[in-house]
Amino acid sequence: MSIRSLNVSRCPRICVALLFSMGLYVGLGLRAYGDEFDKKTIVTTNAPLEVPGKVLLPGTYVFKLVDSTGDRGIVQIFDKDEKQLLATILSIPDYRLKPSDKPLIQFEERAAGAPPAIKAWFYPGDPYGLQFVYPHTRAVELAKRTQQNVLSMSNSMSSNMNTSARSASDPSIREMENTQVTGVDSSGEPVALVVIVATKPDK
Repeated sequence: MSIRSLNVSRCPRICVALLFSMGLYVGLGLRAYGDEFDKKTIVTTNAPLEVPGKVLLPGTYVFKLVDSTGDRGIVQIFDKDEKQLLATILSIPDYRLKPSDKPLIQFEERAAGAPPAIKAWFYPGDPYGLQFVYPHTRAVELAKRTQQNVLSMSNSMSSNMNTSARSASDPSIREMENTQVTGVDSSGEPVALVVIVATKPDK
């Protein structure tokens, strides 16, 4: 059986063991703080996790959304004390019919022995999740390994992902927000975004 997402309560420090089809156990604890503007979520993991541009070692992290007026989301990951910015990630909204009432993280399928890669982050009550965009070379590797479509952007954005900026007005973050986003399939060929993410439903 393959489990590709995690949905746990907001109670502090709850860890749930997940059995992935590739034989890897991961325990995660998630807490949402109810800050709608930045969607602050505490993530605790007992195993390494891959995010675009970085592998997070076991520990506690803070996920936040940078204030932005665009239709893309910039997610920043901090250490547990929010003193060190570890990663800045471009994301695309992925709409769903029924919002989750608990924080949820969805994973890409992975091969045995490799840390699972985070595919999307869902905040409680939102009708959409934030699907992460990987630099092109890594997106192709993930797509071929997982036999899934993966969001992709130029490899040149890797330097922007390591920015120390925390404001949406910073040039490095604005450049990332405006970069071209495509998708790649399991053969490494480009695919349209609408194949990977669901658009906002018509009212």
